Amino acid sequence: MGTQERLARIDDILTRKQPHLQVMLDSVHNSQNLSTIIRTADAVGVLNIYYTTPLNETLRIHKTITQGAHRWTHRYRVAETAKVKFLQQKKKEGFQVVVTHLEERAVSFRDVDYTKPTLIVMGNEKEGVSAEVIAEATDIIVIPMQGMVQSLNVSVATALILYEAERQRENAGLYISPQLSLEKRETIKADWVYRDSIARRSKGEIALEFKELLIDFE
Repeated sequence: MGTQERLARIDDILTRKQPHLQVMLDSVHNSQNLSTIIRTADAVGVLNIYYTTPLNETLRIHKTITQGAHRWTHRYRVAETAKVKFLQQKKKEGFQVVVTHLEERAVSFRDVDYTKPTLIVMGNEKEGVSAEVIAEATDIIVIPMQGMVQSLNVSVATALILYEAERQRENAGLYISPQLSLEKRETIKADWVYRDSIARRSKGEIALEFKELLIDFE
């Protein structure tokens, strides 16, 4: 792909990015699941992905799994002690906090309006979503299960929910009109082009670290 074609492709991607559809993984343990979710999130136009880990450690990204998707999304690690304040801030910004959790008040994941600003929160592979995160939820959702098993792998579950959100957003025309301002698109584009240029020219010889920021309210 030539330079101009590459730039046009980046412009097109940024035009369809959905800054008001975001994903958070609560105390994720498995770096493979994180990498798979990053790839799915990029596929539906998600820009921002957040996660916490039990030991406040940064998880590695498996490039063979992401297939480069980590380069076209923004990844943030939220300090474990800051996740409640983070969710409260998201709600102040107008986001609905949609949490996956099996309980009596939960509704089907298809019954949520994902055309609204939405932060989808997925639980970890062992305990699910923590109690303090559930307490901040505006909506509790489940994926209906018709068999003996009561849950799906977290990366599979995330994919199902994200593609329902994508379906609703596409029907609402949110992939046609840019959701990011021109100024924001140009800022992101400049950063992406710079990093993409280094990565392509080095052909893997330079271990380029793509930005992962820490969010901590303390």
